[in-house]
Amino acid sequence: MSTLALVLSLALQAAPPAKPLPKPAAKTEQKKAPTEDVAAATQAWQAERLQRLTSPDGWLTLVGLTWLKEGEQQAGSAPDSAVPLPAPVPAQAGTFVRQGDTVRFQPAAGVAFTLEGKPFTGGALKTDEKGAPDVLRLGSVNFQVIRRGDRLGVRVKDSEAAARKQFHGIPLYPASADWKVEARLVPDEKPRMLSVPTVLGISEEMKSAGTLVFTVAGKEHRLMPVAEEGSDELFIIFGDETNRDATYGAGRFLEAPLPDKEGRVVLDFNRAYNPPCAFTRFATCPLPPRGNRLALRVEAGEKRAGDH
Repeated sequence: MSTLALVLSLALQAAPPAKPLPKPAAKTEQKKAPTEDVAAATQAWQAERLQRLTSPDGWLTLVGLTWLKEGEQQAGSAPDSAVPLPAPVPAQAGTFVRQGDTVRFQPAAGVAFTLEGKPFTGGALKTDEKGAPDVLRLGSVNFQVIRRGDRLGVRVKDSEAAARKQFHGIPLYPASADWKVEARLVPDEKPRMLSVPTVLGISEEMKSAGTLVFTVAGKEHRLMPVAEEGSDELFIIFGDETNRDATYGAGRFLEAPLPDKEGRVVLDFNRAYNPPCAFTRFATCPLPPRGNRLALRVEAGEKRAGDH
C-alpha cells in the first residue's frame, strides 16, 4: 500500500461515523401549524364579530323600520302609531315631518329624547346618507333616519330586544387553511359603478374595485368587490351553492385587505359572515351583484342562523 493510501485509510478509520440525514417532516406535521393558526385566527375573528353583533347598538337590537310619507306622521308605542316605537317609549312620543329630502322630529311635551347625550327639543335630523346620522335616544330605544334611493325611513333599535337577549351564537364550518385563498385583483380599465340589488327590490350604485381572480380545486373563479369610501378593505357580497341548504339563502359578506403592490389579495372564506337580514326583517341588505354567485360550495365561514 502506498504512503498516500495508508494515510487516507487511517483518516477514514479515525473519523466519526456520519450522522444520518434527518427525515423530512410528514405532510400532516407540515400542515398542522398553519391549520392551528387559521383556527385560532378564525376563533378570534368570530369573537370580535359576535361582540359587535350583540352590542347595545348591534344588528340584534333592530326592531323597526318605517318608510316616511310626505307630511306629518305620529310616532309612539300606541298601536295606531304611523311610526311604531317599542315600549317603554310613551304612546305619543312625537311627530315626524317629511318635506322632500328633509325630515324633522318634534318630541311630544314631556318626552325627553337626547342627541349625543344632550336634550333634543326638535329639529331636522341628518340621515345616514353620508355615514353619520343623528341618533335620538330614550331609555333603551334609539332611532335614526336612513335613506335608500328616494326613500327616507326611520330605523328603530332597542337594546332590550328579544333577539339580543335570546341570541345563542352562530354555527361555523370548521376553519380550514384550504379556504384561505390567494387572489389577484384585476383593476377596471375605467372607473365604473356596480349595480347592487337589495332586499327592498331596488338597486344601489356602488363603486367597483375591479375583479378578484382566484382558483379553487383547479378551477378559476371571479368576484367583484366594492370599494367603500374611506375603507382600508374590500367588501364582497357573494353567493355560492351552500346557500341552498347550509348557509343564508340570500348570500354572505366577506371583507378582505387591499391588494399588495403585486395586486395580490388574501380571501379568507373562513370569515364569510351572514348579512343583517339573516337576523331581522327590518334590515335593508345588499344582495350579490350579477356575476358574484360562485358555482361551487364554499364550506367555510358562518352557517345559516336566525329566522329571516
